[in-house]
Amino acid sequence: MSTNIIAIVGRPNVGKSTLFNRLVGRRQAIMDNESGVTRDRSYGHGDWTGKYYTVIDTGGYVHGSDDIFEGEINKQVELAIKEADVILFMVDVEAGLTGLDEEFANVLRRSDKPIYVVANKADTNARAHQMGEFYALGLGIDIFPISSQSGSGTGELLDEVVKHFKTEGTEDPDAGIPRLAVLGRPNVGKSSFVNMLLGVERNIVTDIAGTTRDAIDSRYNAFGKEFIIVDTAGLRRKSKVSEDIEFYSVMRSVRALEDADVCIVMLDATRGIESQDVNIISLAEKNRKGIVILVNKWDLVEKETNTTKEFEEKILEAIAPIKYVPIIFTSVVTKQRVHKAVETAMEVYEQKTRKISTSKLNDKILPDIERYPPPSVKGKFIKIKYVTQLPTHNPTFAFFCNLPQYVKEPYTRYLENSIRKHFGFEGVPIKVLFKKK
Repeated sequence: MSTNIIAIVGRPNVGKSTLFNRLVGRRQAIMDNESGVTRDRSYGHGDWTGKYYTVIDTGGYVHGSDDIFEGEINKQVELAIKEADVILFMVDVEAGLTGLDEEFANVLRRSDKPIYVVANKADTNARAHQMGEFYALGLGIDIFPISSQSGSGTGELLDEVVKHFKTEGTEDPDAGIPRLAVLGRPNVGKSSFVNMLLGVERNIVTDIAGTTRDAIDSRYNAFGKEFIIVDTAGLRRKSKVSEDIEFYSVMRSVRALEDADVCIVMLDATRGIESQDVNIISLAEKNRKGIVILVNKWDLVEKETNTTKEFEEKILEAIAPIKYVPIIFTSVVTKQRVHKAVETAMEVYEQKTRKISTSKLNDKILPDIERYPPPSVKGKFIKIKYVTQLPTHNPTFAFFCNLPQYVKEPYTRYLENSIRKHFGFEGVPIKVLFKKK
């Protein structure tokens, strides 16, 4: 993570996520007029005048409300304040100074970090002049009128903020680091799994389905390797998604899948594998991601001698023809095999990025082809000369032969199985191509 960290804080619905999206240069955080959309801390990266920074979006700080997430959101806000180098305290000139602003200002006074009061929604000169009442907060030297929607005033704000940065920072501190996305239906234990790994309450956890809304990135070190683990919102069928907020949550989860190297797909052992689980696994396979299946809540299942084997067989039957995916039975509550799951995910990443030399490939695969050559088509015999791995991001193997157009799907699967038999590639989709020689 960058050493230059900006935290955007304030009460609900003042425009924090809109400013966050503007500072990172894309619509990363979910925005909605409904109060309390953001819950967890969300991180993004940006730059200004040659200095790179990390921005933290936070949920709205509240006190004494009926929101069951109040305590957890406030805890996330306080963690962001501790982590930040500079704090942007957002207020709303349209609504004016509120008691909640004053209450939160008292919280900020306990911090020794540079604090800037950012008066949002100052879209006109008349509104900008209304910011004077916020001097009563007694925070910061200047108040910056901005419009996070249009971007006006954000340049002047950043000019002051970057003066506190001691280094130029890193353009993309996450570049080149493996990404593991934790995916699944709502309430299968994704956030609990990530929190247990990190050893901190990085993400809010409740029994309510849909608690997580944004895709939340976290750095993690294990087994001598560093990677990013991404907690995502639960993925439900389109017909079940009724709110705009949930729709955008689902879209963020799908984007997290597309950006990931390995997808950890969590199932609920008490419900078995369902159609939406199959859809998620199929989407990961279609995008050629590494896949690990985690069957969580395994401690709640009554077991007999062959329970695990039978459960595995049901999963493989449901996701057929995908047979190469490792399946781990876990319990986040009892910490059963949780670290084994991460270790397996990292092994899948290693397999996904593995390169096999042409000589090794031909030494192993050509004898299998001789034992079982491609069947003839229309009286013509297919002769495969050699195989090589192409320099692509995902494992792709090219077989050079005289009649590539006549090779059928069953023989393609035979060659894929031959590659897996000799070289592994567990959890990784393989692509087999045939080229004219």
